[in-house]
Amino acid sequence: MQNFSRLTSFSLPRVALAALFAGSALAAAQTPVRLLPAPREAHFGQAVGLPARILVTVPGHEAEDEFSARDLEEAIKRIPPAGDESHAAQPPYRVTLLRTGSAAAKSILARNKLSFDPVMESEGYVLVVEPREATIVGTTGSGVFYGVQTFKQLLPLPGGRRGDRVLPTGTVRDWPVMKFRGIHDDLSRGPFPTLDFQKHQIRVFASFKINIYSPYFEHTLLYPDHPLAAPPGGSLTPAQAAELVAYARQYHVTIVPEQESFGHLHGVLKWELLQDVAETPHGYVLAPGQPDTLPLIKDWFTQIAAEFPSPFIHIGADETWDLGSGRTHDAVAQQGYGPVYVAFLKQIHDELAPLNRRLLFWGDIGDANPGAVAGLPKDMIAVPWDYSDQTSFDKLIEPFAKNGIETWVAPGDSNWNEVFPVARTALWNIQGFIRDGQRLGSTGALTTVWNDDGEGLFNMDWYGVLFGAVAAWQPGPSSIADYQDAYGPVFHLDPSGNVNSAEKELMAAQEAIANANTGMTGDALFWLDPWTAQGQSVSAMLLPQVRDLRLHAEQAIVLLDQARRDNPNLAEPDALAAMDLGARRLDLIGLKFELAQEIAAAYALAVTRQHDKTQTSAQNNLMNEISGGNGRCQDLRDAYSAVKSEYSQAWLAENRLYWLNNVTARYDLEIERWQRRGFQFQEAFRRWQNGQDLPPSAALELPAPADGAH
Repeated sequence: MQNFSRLTSFSLPRVALAALFAGSALAAAQTPVRLLPAPREAHFGQAVGLPARILVTVPGHEAEDEFSARDLEEAIKRIPPAGDESHAAQPPYRVTLLRTGSAAAKSILARNKLSFDPVMESEGYVLVVEPREATIVGTTGSGVFYGVQTFKQLLPLPGGRRGDRVLPTGTVRDWPVMKFRGIHDDLSRGPFPTLDFQKHQIRVFASFKINIYSPYFEHTLLYPDHPLAAPPGGSLTPAQAAELVAYARQYHVTIVPEQESFGHLHGVLKWELLQDVAETPHGYVLAPGQPDTLPLIKDWFTQIAAEFPSPFIHIGADETWDLGSGRTHDAVAQQGYGPVYVAFLKQIHDELAPLNRRLLFWGDIGDANPGAVAGLPKDMIAVPWDYSDQTSFDKLIEPFAKNGIETWVAPGDSNWNEVFPVARTALWNIQGFIRDGQRLGSTGALTTVWNDDGEGLFNMDWYGVLFGAVAAWQPGPSSIADYQDAYGPVFHLDPSGNVNSAEKELMAAQEAIANANTGMTGDALFWLDPWTAQGQSVSAMLLPQVRDLRLHAEQAIVLLDQARRDNPNLAEPDALAAMDLGARRLDLIGLKFELAQEIAAAYALAVTRQHDKTQTSAQNNLMNEISGGNGRCQDLRDAYSAVKSEYSQAWLAENRLYWLNNVTARYDLEIERWQRRGFQFQEAFRRWQNGQDLPPSAALELPAPADGAH
């Protein structure tokens, strides 16, 4: 290892490195260097001031490296300007991008006593930051590009004070542990991103050294020869696919599309013209053995192969629970579920062999029927998946590893059916599954995002999916705590800690929901009517946790507002807006159950004293608190209305208009529910003022108040 004077140096294979700048008047005191993913080896010391000009050069003029240079120049434009005219007179700071074969690269490696090992050749890089120049060395365009991404994270933060332009000096040697590092994004159950947002995703993915983007299609990839299923305005056309592929290639991201080819095909099979290939009428599983089944699959994937020049295609084939319940009933009864399933995967494999692609498939069979795995073609790639926070994932991977089948592991962001992703579950799951995958020889990781409820916003998912990127690059179990410390400064360019604290407050709010043990997801709680029998049962469990839930959610809102007011130049403002939305949705869960119980208790009290003439004034106040200018019914109406507006804005910041009405309709129903209930209470109050008795609680949809409620 090289040792500089006044240099703090160490190697870190985990998530964060915290090398303190030392011995420089220009260094910010106690400022850590935070990089995501963390390099294998990083040695930082003295910080130096940057002059007014920074020049990026590519002596070899490789096209890929020229693109990396332009990417770096865009980042340089965003750092604070130089302080005064003396800076402008200084010689420029130079950043040079080199390939390992060049004489200049060999010279700088030798001068710094750094080696470029064979394991680094595919995607590794060396970064040398000196007082007057920096050099990035890679064998490939990918390696140079990833070195640039690390250097970008060392640059001064945008929005700093004028002249606040310091750069840590030192060296980095880095390369990934997993060859394939991907994000799998559900584009079939609700939100469908705009092409601009998908390009934004690709830029961010690449900056965190992700090299696989896997969009998930059931019926939302447009096949011109099979146009029925793709919804107008909610599908990817061939022209859009070509544009996206070309864009991703610049960023060293390969698009690996998943088209379901067995289960999860209700969007296709609900059409009458396709009933001959359905296992059950208008079901969701393709029926093996039907004359048109394999030709349909071949048509689909022939187009996919033409549009997506990836060495891989994902054929899905998960959760085929209806197999054996219709056309294949006799075959499954005679042979068993596993053999019928494997036989069909082999048929798909053979049918698509002329496309010369490696086929990925979901690894359900490894857990459900490990004995059947031996019958699978050895050139397929199994993708075992699990989204829990269990301590070991070996049993999901081992059936394939023992049979010589390559695996990519698939943890999850825990975003589905939630008003905001459950980060504790996601981070634990991602850490453990990728750790075990690395140990058992998995070559890739796909961190998954699912939209089962049709309401998911990807801008809420960055916290989890970027940890997936980090864990797939770094060896071993990546530190969650170190990632949490680095996330805000690296992703949002927020050194204040407010964004990190807001994320932790959201986790604490989710923990309060978990502590209630209702057995329901946050999304289900958000839409549940608290006055139904189920709502009352849940209310009894949730109310003891509601204060903690709301305090944490509201503190997250305050922290996010403070972060944005203090620094208008924070990165990813739409993701911060989505965090704010998540906090407000969590808070509304608590508010709804609180106010619903207060209304029920207040009305019960009103009924008991309705004939007490000494309580007329108090009775009027009580009824106005239930429904009036500041009534509880109106509070809930207004809350759902406000969140609907914020949700719609967040949706349109990333998605096409398609499907949005299906979600906002649910908000409209909630707005109408509390508006209608408010009118009912006002009418009951008007009649009471005219001498009639208040109707019983049940007539107003009210439950009996909980014991001890006042």
